[in-house]
Amino acid sequence: MEYRKLGASGLNVPVLSFGTGTFGGEGPFFSAWGNTQVEEATRLVRLCLDAGVSLFDTANVYSTGRSEEILGKALTGLRDRVILSTKATFPMGSGPNDHGSSRYHLIRSCEDSLRRLQTDHIDIYHMHGFDAGTPVEETLRTLDTLIQSGKVRYIACSNFSGWHLMKSLSVSERYGWSRYIAHQASYSLLNREYEWELMPLAVDQNVGTIIWGGLAAGRLSGKYRRNQPAPDNNRIAKGGGEGPEIPDEYLFGIVDVLDEVAGETGKTVAQVALNWLLQRPTVSTIVFGARNEEQLKQNLDAVGWNLTPEQVARLEKASEKPPIYPYWHQRQFPMLHRTRAEY
Repeated sequence: MEYRKLGASGLNVPVLSFGTGTFGGEGPFFSAWGNTQVEEATRLVRLCLDAGVSLFDTANVYSTGRSEEILGKALTGLRDRVILSTKATFPMGSGPNDHGSSRYHLIRSCEDSLRRLQTDHIDIYHMHGFDAGTPVEETLRTLDTLIQSGKVRYIACSNFSGWHLMKSLSVSERYGWSRYIAHQASYSLLNREYEWELMPLAVDQNVGTIIWGGLAAGRLSGKYRRNQPAPDNNRIAKGGGEGPEIPDEYLFGIVDVLDEVAGETGKTVAQVALNWLLQRPTVSTIVFGARNEEQLKQNLDAVGWNLTPEQVARLEKASEKPPIYPYWHQRQFPMLHRTRAEY
């Protein structure tokens, strides 16, 4: 397993990380992701560790805490072998302070996560989204306090806009507080908007990228094909999909090229899609999920080899998407911007 530095930190992370959104299966949204319980979770965790996948990612909102509880039990006796990542910000109740990134909510959320995970510290603590109702200074000071107390090792963000992240980094620098070392963001051959602003920002500020949605809710798994019905009981049809609707022709155009490259490499469509991500600038690790051992083993084979530059170029051409303003305007003046080679 290849390891990479996570942003401007000394932390080495595996290029593949295991996401536990499938643990618990509670509620209409997360039940569509999976229903992994403790016994199966324990097997998956041990398979990951045997393959060198030592980073496990969860969130307090996943099945309303149940994912954290199951992961904590599955890691019994293994805590010193893993890097543990969880998140806060999204609603955990109906009360006025049961959501957000305020000092009140974050301290309580962190302590609740520590209890559910059966640990005394969180290695990477993410703000799951940007809270526009709380001063950035309050959020970052609270996170710095959690680091100073030993409850958190590093902090990161997720699903931020470019200005959300840049403002946060500036505030941390101004006051000498701990900064976000990583941004967990959606990025795939099907959803390449991350490249327009967030990737250049990550390059400039040395923020590592933790990818979620690398297979676009299963659309790039090889199960969705031209002139074929969608697979039965797929996550999207069950209400567990994310993001806007994707035109069929755009999706199938990408899958056609993925099929070609998969045939050339002897790999699966999903493995090719994940390998493409690993060759992109700023990417430190890809979070992948699995409902069972077979899916997990297939995803593990996305590493240990590389697509050729020609194959990468074909995939990028098939998945190219017209940028919105101001990015289309900026592309008219390439001499003012870094090229990919300069990344």
